[in-house]
Amino acid sequence: MWVVIVIFSAIFLGVYDVFKKLSLTHNAVLPVMLVSSTTSLLFFIPGIVLSAFYPQTVEGTIFYVPFSGAHTQWLIFIKSCIVQASWVFSFFALKHLPISIVSPIRSTGPMWTLVGAIFILGETLTPLQWTGVLLIVACLYAYSLAGKKEGIVFKSNIWVLFIFIGTALGSLSALYDKYLLATLGINKMEVQAWFSVYQCMLMIPTVLLLWFPYRHKTDAFQWRWTIPLIGVFLVLADFFYFYALSLPGALVSVISLIRRSGVIISFLSGVIIFKEQNLRFKGFILAGVLVGVYVLYLAR
Repeated sequence: MWVVIVIFSAIFLGVYDVFKKLSLTHNAVLPVMLVSSTTSLLFFIPGIVLSAFYPQTVEGTIFYVPFSGAHTQWLIFIKSCIVQASWVFSFFALKHLPISIVSPIRSTGPMWTLVGAIFILGETLTPLQWTGVLLIVACLYAYSLAGKKEGIVFKSNIWVLFIFIGTALGSLSALYDKYLLATLGINKMEVQAWFSVYQCMLMIPTVLLLWFPYRHKTDAFQWRWTIPLIGVFLVLADFFYFYALSLPGALVSVISLIRRSGVIISFLSGVIIFKEQNLRFKGFILAGVLVGVYVLYLAR
């Protein structure tokens, strides 16, 4: 049952990436982030309000959003800061790079999690883990060759650096999620709902300070119907993800692996919607990345 649920999460996550690309092309990044974050928050406001003032009406349902105190809220706020930074880097990269390059790089997250474990926790790699890591690194090098054909030089392109930083921060966020949910046992709806609150709180001053004063010197904000759908599909993807994690017998490693497969949808959009180049070559490399991720899963 939980496998089917996480497949839905992967599908929604792939569509989420497509709507991001459609929204960001020739558009102002930070206002797009604000609108999509606000849309996500709208899903949780009823639950937050009812849980605070009429808890008996929602307690025991998926709409119940507990408030566990200031310390827990501070931990969730830290998660919001990490995700905020990851999104800023990733959104800017997606605006300026082909989705057929960005999405597969994002799917290398398990490797960056493993690298973090090596440098932060002092772990060592098994031979099978080394195989997975080296395969992914080889695929990333192959992506640099594909990028050169489109005028994207990985060594000097700032947007390539942005997507790598965004991916690394996303992996840090995933580790932090496991700490909040598994180690500390914080309620999944409390994390998801209050994360959305703090995300908006962070985005408003970011837009007012970093975009609004310079709006005439950069890309203007253009309203598109795809912008709120970013928030809608992110909420759906995360809801199914957290729900799958909460079911008996669910395996986190398998869930994470299936979620990565959502990149196939965003990659295919490069063929159908964005008419991007060198997609057969990139498709072979993407398959290599997913095999590398699967090898890392087996190594666990």
